[in-house]
Amino acid sequence: MAKIEGFKVKNFRTLKDVTLGKLWNLQQATPLTPMTTVIGKNGVGKSSLFDAFGFLADCLKNGVEEACDARGRGGFEKIRAQGEQGPIEFEIYYKEEGNARPITYELAIDLDRSGRPYVQRERLRQRRYLQKHGWPFSFLILNEGKGVVWKGEVEGRQIDEYKTQVDLFGLIESLKSPEHAEESTLTDVVELEDKRKLGIATLGALKQHPRISAFRQFIEGWYLSYFYPDSAREIPKAGPQKHLNIHGDNLGNVVQFMEREHKTRFDRILQGIADKIPGIGKITTHKEEISNNLYLLFHDKGFSKPFTQMQMSDGTLKVFAYLLLLEDPSPPPFICIEEPENGLYHKLLETLAREFRAHATGKKGGSQVFITTHQPYLVDALDPEEVWVLEKGEDGCSTIHRASDDPIVKNMVAEGLPLGGLWYSDYLDAR
Repeated sequence: MAKIEGFKVKNFRTLKDVTLGKLWNLQQATPLTPMTTVIGKNGVGKSSLFDAFGFLADCLKNGVEEACDARGRGGFEKIRAQGEQGPIEFEIYYKEEGNARPITYELAIDLDRSGRPYVQRERLRQRRYLQKHGWPFSFLILNEGKGVVWKGEVEGRQIDEYKTQVDLFGLIESLKSPEHAEESTLTDVVELEDKRKLGIATLGALKQHPRISAFRQFIEGWYLSYFYPDSAREIPKAGPQKHLNIHGDNLGNVVQFMEREHKTRFDRILQGIADKIPGIGKITTHKEEISNNLYLLFHDKGFSKPFTQMQMSDGTLKVFAYLLLLEDPSPPPFICIEEPENGLYHKLLETLAREFRAHATGKKGGSQVFITTHQPYLVDALDPEEVWVLEKGEDGCSTIHRASDDPIVKNMVAEGLPLGGLWYSDYLDAR
């Protein structure tokens, strides 16, 4: 299972300079856990951190200019940190699988001379086999839409990283020289036609660049939940669909797919989900032959007739959607959910947290789960290593630290005190 070990963002809304986990140049830091939760008061930047992942996914799918305007972001100047003139920057440090060498992806987005957002810099790098120190090898470098990419899995000569940043043209010209004739067959000098599109979007579609392709597919596979209960109440047309969409309006279609393609697991899965939702005896589907509409039926233990999704509460639909997402036979590599507690009975939150963790740490390799919350009851079910505390600094920008960084907090949790209770009592605040 691919896993993000570290994430850095600069100049994105209130996230002027925030780092979570391990980076290629922060090797002593502890990587992000399979389940990571960011907590904080209202207005500290939790939504901005959630949207940082959504913004990256939108950049890959639609280009940076559309991403700046999508989902009510309001354009580049609205999302760039106030008072900053530099680019918005991201860094992802991830592994394709457990024993793989980590790969770093770096992206910088700025305004061009006409005031439109474009990709200023883009880089993918990975340490060489058995390399433990020094600069990782860059197998993709793009500055202002021009650069070099190494083909296949082969690794070329080490590049002077500082020189590359100031003189990429010199590197390109050197690869064309006779003394580097052999290396030139292993590299492509590229120039993108549209500097508003990510290089990984274009090059990741080519089979001669498998590492770039794998990273592109990784981001394309992210599931960022924009679940709306009213969308889940819509009655879709019958027709199986393999994956739950980000709004949740195809719940019935996913159930229909699982019923058709995974019959041996289907009843057990639905019954298992029903057992975790208070008052629900079982969940079934019904298709109207004339209209071809597909209904979800929730059989309440106290009533003889079932209820449809149109009649169910927000909380019931949300829990059902999240639990169904975790039962996906081919789950997304990364699940990001903002404030899953909204509309839920507080005693359900610990159950939900345990289900997320079991999925993220399962032997079969589930998804890495990233959650933002301000609900102590959910935090009670978490370990200090899984929790990051986001706060607002004196300059109005966000700061972040790991709950486990405080030995007092670790010791108190080890003695049996709930982490959410400690947060409620202000023990998790920066000291």
